[in-house]
Amino acid sequence: MVHSPESIDRALDHLTGAEPAFEAVIERHGVPEPRISERGTAALLRTIVGQQVSVAAARSMWNKLTEAYGDPPDLERLQAASDEELRALGQSRQKAGYLRSLAGLVLSGELDLASLPADNEEAIALLTRVKGIGRWSAEIYLLFAEGREDVFPAGDLAVQIELGRMFGLAERPSEKWLRERAEGWSPYRGAAALLAWHSYNTKVI
Repeated sequence: MVHSPESIDRALDHLTGAEPAFEAVIERHGVPEPRISERGTAALLRTIVGQQVSVAAARSMWNKLTEAYGDPPDLERLQAASDEELRALGQSRQKAGYLRSLAGLVLSGELDLASLPADNEEAIALLTRVKGIGRWSAEIYLLFAEGREDVFPAGDLAVQIELGRMFGLAERPSEKWLRERAEGWSPYRGAAALLAWHSYNTKVI
């Protein structure tokens, strides 16, 4: 898990044994802080609302949505909402469809966020049935909302850039290359992504 200092320390002990470059990053920037996000439908609704907009805009749009449909939003009302009603709250026509897709899958029981498959790939496949939820969003949900230690969002741009730097690569590595390299980091691949984000966002003094 990436939810506690103890779990992060355990994961980093494994990673530094597998990759000396990780130890150098920890010496330079320290150990990353735990990261936790909410679990459940509201977290995925927030993900959809926040796509391709600034943090401030996403917060404003979320507040409008919860003012209209409750906090957390009432899924039956949300599923029945028209494009026009949701566009009045700042949602694009595309996002309106995504929000209804998620509401519909949860209401039908096809997507039960309280009991996702234990297998990460099966869970990702189920989450990505929601329109607007791609592999990256599904992996981030599993990593931070469910605390799954071995989920590795190799398609994340910052992860690619920073791990490329750590390994001294001349070019940013591909998602495929990173996934193959990360096989040796299992079962703590999530902590490698956390360390990459930590390094990427830390200013070198």
